[in-house]
Amino acid sequence: MRMHGPGAAVLLAAVIGLAACGPSSDSGAGSSGSGTETRELLVWDTGILGRTLDNGDADMENSFIDQMAAKFEDANPGVTVKVVQQGGDITANGAQFQAASIAGDGPDVRIQYAGGPTLSFAEFFTDLEPLLTPEIIDSMAGFNVNREGFEPDGRILGMPYGAGNLFTVFQNHAVLEEAGLDPADPPQTWEELIANGQQVVDATDKNGFWVANLEGYTGAWMISALVGGELGESAFTQMYAGEIRVDDPAMVKAYQAFADWGTSGLTNPDAGQVSNGDSTAGFVSGGSAYYLVGSWENNNMLEAFGEDGVSSFFIPTLEGSAHPNIGAGGPEIAISVTEYSKNKELAGEFLRFLAEPENQDVFVELYQTQGSNHRDGDPSKIQNPLLRAQFEELAEASDGVTFAFDSVMPQATIDLFYRVNAAVFLGTTTPQDAVNQLQASYEQEIALQ
Repeated sequence: MRMHGPGAAVLLAAVIGLAACGPSSDSGAGSSGSGTETRELLVWDTGILGRTLDNGDADMENSFIDQMAAKFEDANPGVTVKVVQQGGDITANGAQFQAASIAGDGPDVRIQYAGGPTLSFAEFFTDLEPLLTPEIIDSMAGFNVNREGFEPDGRILGMPYGAGNLFTVFQNHAVLEEAGLDPADPPQTWEELIANGQQVVDATDKNGFWVANLEGYTGAWMISALVGGELGESAFTQMYAGEIRVDDPAMVKAYQAFADWGTSGLTNPDAGQVSNGDSTAGFVSGGSAYYLVGSWENNNMLEAFGEDGVSSFFIPTLEGSAHPNIGAGGPEIAISVTEYSKNKELAGEFLRFLAEPENQDVFVELYQTQGSNHRDGDPSKIQNPLLRAQFEELAEASDGVTFAFDSVMPQATIDLFYRVNAAVFLGTTTPQDAVNQLQASYEQEIALQ
């Protein structure tokens, strides 16, 4: 059985108010008529591995986690896996999970973003090392970003899933060609990208860029890419460790480029007011040349423009960057088991089931946004030409891949990061003030750990 609530507030009330919605005991909720022990596993997803229909029901044809739940139930008579979509944005989801966990009424399994968004809830997640196998840990990359404190021997707080997303710039071939630009010759620096956007505005009636930065997410992708170019792929994990200050001049430099972009006149005029939820529709309407987002949009782009109408490239770094041949993104998804779960062994069995290479191949084949995270994954499952091209570009990224700021930092600092991104783009906060706020937040949150 799979259940999907329509919103975070409604679900939170149900979780806190009704004990039946909390994780069930290993002793089971009773026995079926055949004498089979009944056990229930409660999984909370944040819209990462699941998909819903307009009415809130599970979209079984397209929802990976719901397909896996059904398959696991079939293989384990008497087991019910209840999948709940939290709803709401990242900040609301985090607050909801924290409140439910404090009350001891949260899920057995939670799916969230890897790195900081997982480590921020370390007190609520159990160590997965005893629940997984050495073979699983050896066969999958990215466990390091989910180890407590990013320490090599820290507790494993989440199992990485998927090969990770990459921050990209999608380009509308028709608009570029109308402006006299060749899509096959993408810009190599951020400054060249801005110049191309200016040429689009000067030569056509189109925008250089389509941006939806109400929540500050576009800023998150750009800042991560530009700072990675300045300081290298480990920039933000070094910041977390205190080896590089959050208010490093490279952060100010990147934020200044972001602020300049916000006032450039090259984006849609309402860029600071458009929600991320409306971002895809805005770009596929055809009124802009470039769309700065990530590989999770591959399917939407291909469906809207066709294979010959769209392509992508990594967000380019600033001119003169020390690490110009770099990508940004990395491991995105983490699957965790709560410390208070009374079904830890069953939860561990479910995670081991998800880790099987054939099940990871289903994830790849269904979504076409990232490759398998298993060394025995089937590369033929990557059918989307945009995803294939991105992994080819990744193979050539000799400077590595920057693990993003909002994949590393404590959750409160991440929440602030999104807010200052929105403010800097609108010109209501200066780049220096933004990084000063982030430095202060980091220091406060680290002191609490």
